[in-house]
Amino acid sequence: MFKKILIANRGEIACRVIRTARRMGVKTVAIYSDADRNALHVSMADEAVHVGAPPPLESYLRRERIIEACAKTSAEAVHPGYGFLSENAGFSRMCKDQGIVFIGPPEAAIEAMGSKSTAKTIMLAAGVAVVPGYHGDEQSPGRIRSAAEEIGYPVLLKAVAGGGGKGMRLVRSAGEFDQAYAAARREAASSFGSDDLLVEKYLPRPRHVEFQIFCDQHGNAVYLFERDCSIQRRHQKVIEEAPAPGMSPDLRLQMGQAAVQAARAIDYEGAGTVEFLLEGDGSFYFMEMNTRLQVEHPVTEMITGQDLVEWQLQIASGEPLPLQQDELEIHGHAFEARIYAEDPDHDFLPATGTLTYLQAPAENRHVRVDTGVLQGDEVSVFYDPLIAKLIVWDENRERALVRLARALSEYRVSGVTTNISFLYNLVTSEPFVAGNLDTGFIENHRGLLFHDSPSDRVHDLPLASLYLLLRMEQSSRSRASSTDPWSPWNASNAWRLNEPAIHTGAIVLNGKEYDVPVEEIGSGSKRRFRITVGDKSVMATGELNGNELYADIDGYRRRVVVVPHDGLFTLFTERGAMQFSLAQADYTQEDVATGSGAFNAPMNGVIVKLLVEPGTKVKKDQPVIIMEAMKMEHTLCAPADGLVSEFYFQAGDQVDGGSLLLEFV
Repeated sequence: MFKKILIANRGEIACRVIRTARRMGVKTVAIYSDADRNALHVSMADEAVHVGAPPPLESYLRRERIIEACAKTSAEAVHPGYGFLSENAGFSRMCKDQGIVFIGPPEAAIEAMGSKSTAKTIMLAAGVAVVPGYHGDEQSPGRIRSAAEEIGYPVLLKAVAGGGGKGMRLVRSAGEFDQAYAAARREAASSFGSDDLLVEKYLPRPRHVEFQIFCDQHGNAVYLFERDCSIQRRHQKVIEEAPAPGMSPDLRLQMGQAAVQAARAIDYEGAGTVEFLLEGDGSFYFMEMNTRLQVEHPVTEMITGQDLVEWQLQIASGEPLPLQQDELEIHGHAFEARIYAEDPDHDFLPATGTLTYLQAPAENRHVRVDTGVLQGDEVSVFYDPLIAKLIVWDENRERALVRLARALSEYRVSGVTTNISFLYNLVTSEPFVAGNLDTGFIENHRGLLFHDSPSDRVHDLPLASLYLLLRMEQSSRSRASSTDPWSPWNASNAWRLNEPAIHTGAIVLNGKEYDVPVEEIGSGSKRRFRITVGDKSVMATGELNGNELYADIDGYRRRVVVVPHDGLFTLFTERGAMQFSLAQADYTQEDVATGSGAFNAPMNGVIVKLLVEPGTKVKKDQPVIIMEAMKMEHTLCAPADGLVSEFYFQAGDQVDGGSLLLEFV
């Protein structure tokens, strides 16, 4: 076994590897950029080496600096984590040339699976079914277009060297081809250094099911069962679970054997993941193989009781597989929810900022939190906006799902916008609870997941209004200028001489403003609130105790959790979660209707393309400008019919987050 390893990564995965290495008695070396000088992974490691400026190309992707760090610290091996250099055959070769063990597969296997086109050719030769498509070397626009027409729309354009949804575009018709083709090539070149594309037939409602495999240096290979990763946004996974719902033993055996067959076809070693698209009739197709540890590996650990990082270290040091196939078993069910700094209400746009408050649910044998950040850390524009991975386990899927919902409601983050309330809505939604999963789940259930129906408003607004009233009273009492409880200066009950005690104001719910008048009736223990939403009124009473609201609305009593964060409030109920705030004086319906601020840069980035000329009249939702941030392209669309009168930046310009990009009237 190694005495010391260097971890060529950062954040959550670096911390994850350090924990296992420490338990095994293996010393660790971290690397860090200027932005990560005080990061958690740096403080956890036994040693740390500075490798450059914040941009990954100037630090975490500088192969020669990492090799130098190994020499400086006498590290015997490099664990690449995932992302960055984890699937870089050139880096694997550099390590080998310097006598450093690369904790991953041989460079030939990385090269074989690094190209989606080559990978599919190898799989076809090995007898593994692949999605119909074009994987050829001819890359002219005409050839790609003709391939799409031969296959038949809809099709997917994918970066040959890609992954994680980058350089991928869905083309539903010939009329969409040119724009999708150009965008896919730009994003592929930016993310992977190659703009080569392949074309695949688009399967409308498949499931994304992947198998964890391990191979050692002695010819042994096993699969550690499957994970369902169908819940995705922007073609990137959000929630994973193991085992896959509804997976029969026979289908599991077929897919597991196919995954091992795929690994043997390239003489694989170490940890890998073979990803399939699974259709409702049980047919499945090879999609790609990731030659590294996956982000979602903890759910496999939870159901098998195995430490996959420990397996990686053992295999890389020449030891045989710890267990054979017949010794592996599934125990219970596990979920992983990725906690991101992002805005689900604005197409899951990544968010940046400082984590001014951070409290994760308590960890125990059922709940695990893998993270690389602490309170006070910054979510920067340079790296992935992942805050943490929340993993839960229980004896079956139903019980594990209850634990996941509870843990999400206990996750507290302030300072940046997160997807926590969206995840809560997702995992408590009826289709998800029933296990009706496919890769289009979020798009197909948007109304349900974003809680924006009239019935939702009638249900949620009284709770939000009651909470704000009780919170205002508590705040007023804490600021009381007199010890006399009957002093009018201490009153917060909307009292008016010879007039009803009515609170008037507006609540912003899920980005939309609603007038919710409230009349106070009675006093003392008999006081009640008449809350009106549209043409419906309810009678409410309640008590606020910290983050817990005890509400009685028309005789329906319950306890709900409300979490404040930066002037916003997230209310968690049995029906889901929703965000609300008290409307500010300068927040108007006109702002909502016209999308005020819609053309401010969401974060630091680069202008990629201006899609219209100055002076152009545009329609609502028409694409106007494309910018790139965090290695992803973001298309900004017109929030309403209007006129683009002037652009303040041109293609290629660097812009700061919040900068006004154009004049829209």
